[in-house]
Amino acid sequence: MLKKGSKLYSILTGTCPRCQSDKMFVNKNPYALADNLKMHERCRNCGLMYKMEPSFFFGAMYVSYAVGVALGILIFGICQLSGIGMLHSFGWIFGLLFLLMPIITRVSRNIYINLFVNYDPKTQKGH
Repeated sequence: MLKKGSKLYSILTGTCPRCQSDKMFVNKNPYALADNLKMHERCRNCGLMYKMEPSFFFGAMYVSYAVGVALGILIFGICQLSGIGMLHSFGWIFGLLFLLMPIITRVSRNIYINLFVNYDPKTQKGH
């Protein structure tokens, strides 16, 4: 399903968008909050600089907002189909978004950098 070379592979695995061989984040655990946003400066395989310019990942805040809204709508729909009342639905939305925020933050950065960098199979070691 997830094939190397697809944007989805890079986004969900947190790997370099160009070579998809190296992890972008220093600590693979998003719930290690002190290290949640710490990224390697460059890919150790292909040398891609992750922060292409100062404040590059500010744009990921917009992606994070969109992901949060989409999840909120999904959670609300599930709650409504399950017969959960309006007030409880908003409690579920708040609680789950709060618990998922470290993951949403990382996925948003992954999505954002993948908007600008494409996979290049020539960057694999041995080519």
